Amino acid sequence: SVAVRTLHVGDDGWPLMGEVVGRGELIIMLHGGGPDHYSMRPLADRLANRYRVVLPDIRGYGASRCPDPALHRWDQYVADVIAIMHALDAPSAHLVGAGLGGTIALRTCLQHPRSARSAGVLSAEAVEDDADKAADTELMDRFAERARSSGLHAAWELFVPHLQPLIANLVTEAIPRTDAHSAAAAAAIGHDRAFATVEDLRCIDTATLVIAGDDTRHPTQLAHSLADVLPRGVIAEASMSYELVDAEDMAHAFGPAIEEFLLRT
Repeated sequence: SVAVRTLHVGDDGWPLMGEVVGRGELIIMLHGGGPDHYSMRPLADRLANRYRVVLPDIRGYGASRCPDPALHRWDQYVADVIAIMHALDAPSAHLVGAGLGGTIALRTCLQHPRSARSAGVLSAEAVEDDADKAADTELMDRFAERARSSGLHAAWELFVPHLQPLIANLVTEAIPRTDAHSAAAAAAIGHDRAFATVEDLRCIDTATLVIAGDDTRHPTQLAHSLADVLPRGVIAEASMSYELVDAEDMAHAFGPAIEEFLLRT
């Protein structure tokens, strides 16, 4: 096993922690909102014979503690990705992200197109209209209040019953490794907006593999819309499924499509 280490310490003093496995072209692999980098480790191991895979805990998750809500914004998450590249002396990287991590990958492609060699978006997060965004923000605020007052198990009761088995299991496994106040702060991302509409992504010219989700927060149809809008977007045959239950299942289901896509890119 590779030890978790400091990948980067930001100007704000909060460190990004994680692991690096393998050698070769750089991949930055970003977990979803709720789990930590261990959720992506089996997938990284599949790619480590050909690539150097960085597995950060996104700030606020896992070992990357950051209990300041003001530091949880999309621009900050993108800046963290670029900072990891700089810390590893890499001008660019392939980006692979699930859920929240996929949104960060797309934002990075939008803001720093030369830094993104390719992107893989697993179970893309919903791009919400104004009403849905307002409702989600209110739910995230309730999550934060519960996390601070009653702990993370109580906070996640707002979401876990509605999640697919895979995501629910990955979230639950990560709770003991997560600081409740940092997770509460991370919920402030609900007050920021990644994209107003899917059309915002039409100017991304990065080769992008899209793997469809299968629940209300990660709609299947959204993945097809993304693949249509992105000039170099490709929809994978593999997709999220209620048959997947753990990180090994995810690696087995999605690894071949990601490997093939990276080899073609």
